[in-house]
Amino acid sequence: MSGKPSAIGFFERYLTVWVLLCIAAGIVLGQILPDFFQAVGRMEIAKVNLPVGLLIWIMIIPMLVKVDFTALHEVRQHMRGIGVTLFVNWLVKPFSMAFLGWLFIRNLFAPMLPVDQLDSYIAGLILLAAAPCTAMVFVWSRLTNGDPLFTLSQVALNDAIMVVAFAPLVAFLLGISAITVPWATLITSVVLYIVIPVIIAQLWRKWLLVKGQAVFDAAMIKIGPWSITALLATLVLLFAFQGEAILKQPLVIALLAVPILIQVFFNSGLAYWLNRAVGEKHNIASPSALIGASNFFELAVAAAISLFGFHSGAALATVVGVLIEVPAMLLVVRVVNASKGWYERSPA
Repeated sequence: MSGKPSAIGFFERYLTVWVLLCIAAGIVLGQILPDFFQAVGRMEIAKVNLPVGLLIWIMIIPMLVKVDFTALHEVRQHMRGIGVTLFVNWLVKPFSMAFLGWLFIRNLFAPMLPVDQLDSYIAGLILLAAAPCTAMVFVWSRLTNGDPLFTLSQVALNDAIMVVAFAPLVAFLLGISAITVPWATLITSVVLYIVIPVIIAQLWRKWLLVKGQAVFDAAMIKIGPWSITALLATLVLLFAFQGEAILKQPLVIALLAVPILIQVFFNSGLAYWLNRAVGEKHNIASPSALIGASNFFELAVAAAISLFGFHSGAALATVVGVLIEVPAMLLVVRVVNASKGWYERSPA
């Protein structure tokens, strides 16, 4: 990976536009073809919807092929930056989101939201915050001239932690939010959407690299659009089911965006400031702040569907995270780049 800044791809730059188009398409198709989408919703085994499960794998596996777990030894080079990243990702972000969900959804916004979905909305926000970003952080890091090896090592470390920590952390936070989640379903989600994709992706990565770096690079270019295409197809399905609720309460999306935006800006600012306080370089602080703010929304969407279903507020909340991810993160990138002079001045 080059350490030079590179432009964000056309597809990624306008992800918010594509998401909005998929929302519209899903709502319209859900009204026109209700029987078809109900049939799709019934195609499940052990509460796992088969079409969505396939789409989730197509989303997640290409991202995980890019992750080199052998880069974990690089964490020793920047222990302070890695420490800040882990602190924000695992000890601040999920808990701050649980608090923001309680504050806004259960209290401030409760009169404007469907009463029967309040718990589900909070669950979706927690799922969104409990999974650190895996793929898009490479894009954000390049746009801030972040250290590529640090970015790779922190992603690899977060993914390794996620395999064992995601389920217990989500279950704990849902528990303190008084939301009951069946452990069996949560563990199944982790196995299906983290463990198995990691194994498949790493075997695929190894097979490609045996054929040579050129073959690997060509394959990465070819499979690059798969993830976002599968994500958009999943959103069409989701909004075909969610359409009726959204048409009745369009304000819901704007209200759910409030705690997500606060969380993005709070956690990115905290990580950025902490890296400066401990003396890390700007090209380490940048990716540390960005991974502290962004989310593995593909996993969050998958887990929300598995745990609560297509029609749930949890699924809708995770999709709102997708909707605002790109514009919010591009704003964080701009602030990080603009503040480089301030960052590199002595804190004294």
